[in-house]
Amino acid sequence: MNRKLKWGLISAFAIAVGIFGYYQLTPHENKELSQAENKPKGNGKKTLSVNAKILKPHLLTDEILAVGRLVPDEEVQLSFETSGKITGIFFKEGSHVNKGTLLAKVNDQQLQAQLVRLESQLPLAEDRVYRQNALLQRDAVSKEALEIVKTELATLKADIDRVKAEIEMTELRAPFDGVIGLRQVSVGAYASPTTVIATLTSVKPIKIEFSVAERYANEVKKGTNLTFKVDGSIETFSAQVYATESSLDPETHNLPVRALYPNSNGELLPGLYADIRLKQKEINDAIAVPSEAIVPEMGISKVFVYRSGKAEPVEVVTGLRTEAEVQILKGLNEGDTILTSGTLQLRKGSAVEIASIE
Repeated sequence: MNRKLKWGLISAFAIAVGIFGYYQLTPHENKELSQAENKPKGNGKKTLSVNAKILKPHLLTDEILAVGRLVPDEEVQLSFETSGKITGIFFKEGSHVNKGTLLAKVNDQQLQAQLVRLESQLPLAEDRVYRQNALLQRDAVSKEALEIVKTELATLKADIDRVKAEIEMTELRAPFDGVIGLRQVSVGAYASPTTVIATLTSVKPIKIEFSVAERYANEVKKGTNLTFKVDGSIETFSAQVYATESSLDPETHNLPVRALYPNSNGELLPGLYADIRLKQKEINDAIAVPSEAIVPEMGISKVFVYRSGKAEPVEVVTGLRTEAEVQILKGLNEGDTILTSGTLQLRKGSAVEIASIE
């Protein structure tokens, strides 16, 4: 490469670097900064649109809310106590049956034959006892001979009772009043004690099973009244707690509870979910605010009150808390207008505009 050309390129590069550095170091106008500085300055305050509520005394009810499930008062899967071929089914599926009703039967011909044979021996055994007793009165036989025939008679009667009990085991009877479900077998099928014939359910009354948190464990007890609703019905039903578990559930720390509803017409079926409300206490003419209106600050509860277009914080003393409201014991009065939205953005003296008021 020509030496002159080489030094020419080096000189040109040095000049370019110098021009770039000069441009960077020379002050020049920042258009964005100039535009920001040229904007008109206000007083820095803006009006916040909020919702408000005028306080009025009203009934405040403390309730425990829970979700439960309806379960039968009694329910059992019916099966025979013995094995054999089913000779008869005597119920209609879905029908109501009374306690003791014969529902099904397995073959008992062999047992009936044994019963006939044993019962035919009974008169002769009784006659032997009678004759031996008469002979003993005349000292014609020993007392031991009388005891032998008495034992034979007692053994025969015991055998008869045993066979009768075995015959009863071939009969399936309803253990309580209830509605019998769908049958799972047919006549002629072989049944064993593990064979389910049908399910019998008692739904009058019906039970409501649910749990309450441990903080309410001492407040829910036998006799506590409750109301509940089920899907598919707009009616509110009333029930009463009849029992609670003896201890808290070790996993959930909830207390299992059961209540009873008469269900006289059988309108409620087991398996339905229930939305449950247990009333704890009622306060008439309570001053209460929505939960979202309470602003906790350093262990103190405050509420913002609307006064002449501004938000003013007021320290309050709270009482009963429900799912949606908090009772105010001190700090607010009937007729005060409290702010229920935007409370986290409010400060003392903040300018506010009421968008809606209750």
